[in-house]
Amino acid sequence: MTYNNITPAVFLKRPNRFIAEVDINGHKETVHVKNTGRCKELLIPGCEVWLNAPGTPDRKTTYDLVTVKKDNGLLINIDSQAPNKVAKEWLELQDYDEVIPEYTYGNSRIDFFMRKGTEEYLMEVKGCTLEKNGIGYFPDAPTERGVKHIRELIGAKQMGYHAILAFVIQMDGITEVRANIDTHPEFGIALNDAKDAGVEVLFLKCHVETDRLQIINS
Repeated sequence: MTYNNITPAVFLKRPNRFIAEVDINGHKETVHVKNTGRCKELLIPGCEVWLNAPGTPDRKTTYDLVTVKKDNGLLINIDSQAPNKVAKEWLELQDYDEVIPEYTYGNSRIDFFMRKGTEEYLMEVKGCTLEKNGIGYFPDAPTERGVKHIRELIGAKQMGYHAILAFVIQMDGITEVRANIDTHPEFGIALNDAKDAGVEVLFLKCHVETDRLQIINS
């Protein structure tokens, strides 16, 4: 996926989880942060960030903050909508006969339903923006919703679906995602239960540019 227009800026502060203040060529601007996670190790005053102006009418803010350069030089896409978009692009290049996003399954909505012949698949997507010593971690904040999704995949696997939990790694060079049990131990328990139940855990490696996110798994 590619952003139509990108503006570089310098991060100043984050008054709340929805907005940030940035400096654009000496002008202070309030922008929307497209990630409600903590991102404390990323959004540090003075860091380089990149903004997208989607041009949506009647917005309170002109820009979305979508990309950050970490203090180790790693470029990280923090757009929480991007993982599903690039996952859809990637799935459509695989040999599925059908790919349906936002699929209703029971009382829930699963990110993707796929079909290949008579085989049916359900896939949940999680975006990984947290990196420590070359390893990706998820989540960066407690996520009861994430635990619920994993439990749904376990149930789907028991009902005969191919169940997949896919981590879209929103940075270059990271090939593995582990449960961030220090932040949310229950997520780690659920992830282990999913593996034991036969849920496939998929790491979708990415290439990141200031205006682009692309899955590079073959």
